[in-house]
Amino acid sequence: MQKIAVVSGASRGIGKAIVLRFLAEGYSVFVSGRSESRLHELKDSLLPNQRFSLHLFQGDMSVTEEVKSFAQFVGMQTKVVDVLVNNAGQFIPGTIASEEDGVLEHLLATNVQSAYHLTRALLPLIQSNGHIFNICSTASIMAFTNGGSYCISKFALLGFSRVLRAELMAQNIRVTSVLPGPTLTDSWSGTDLPETRFMKAEDVATLVFTCTTLSSEACVEEILLRPIAGDI
Repeated sequence: MQKIAVVSGASRGIGKAIVLRFLAEGYSVFVSGRSESRLHELKDSLLPNQRFSLHLFQGDMSVTEEVKSFAQFVGMQTKVVDVLVNNAGQFIPGTIASEEDGVLEHLLATNVQSAYHLTRALLPLIQSNGHIFNICSTASIMAFTNGGSYCISKFALLGFSRVLRAELMAQNIRVTSVLPGPTLTDSWSGTDLPETRFMKAEDVATLVFTCTTLSSEACVEEILLRPIAGDI
């Protein structure tokens, strides 16, 4: 029976790499993204002769009703979810003193509430031995200048993930927090730094998939990964 993965905010970057890895491993994957054109670029990036099962949903995961609509979209086509990856997120630089009104609320909605509501909606479909990944950040454990509300939201996401782990361990549902450092994605477009200074999104995807291959008796609770030369 084909396994099912759900990945939010996955039309580019780390999310896209995760989707491509799970497709390559034979999963049927449900994907959400804000941009319809980027979702179709994701689909078009697959080889014409490659067999895949990819389900696209266009929606803004910062809007709770659209998160719930994505969950309904999944639930109409499958009764079981094996892997849920809460990847939807956004970075807006700024300081607490200078960022515009509403940035905190927007980043909490995008980076934390989307994971909260999608997880709640899909939990009835996630059975024993299921796996939930929350894509946090090194900003979840260390503050940095110009991180502002982004750091606050990522700290909160790690807290959500740890609470979820404590709540679901009795049901044999694994929860893993993933804390990647600088990764070469669109967020770093225009940088003068060489590509060798960054991790590859595929590195994160490899670790996420590998966690799902462990025995049912093991749970990787947190993954912290940085470029070999350290933080930028």
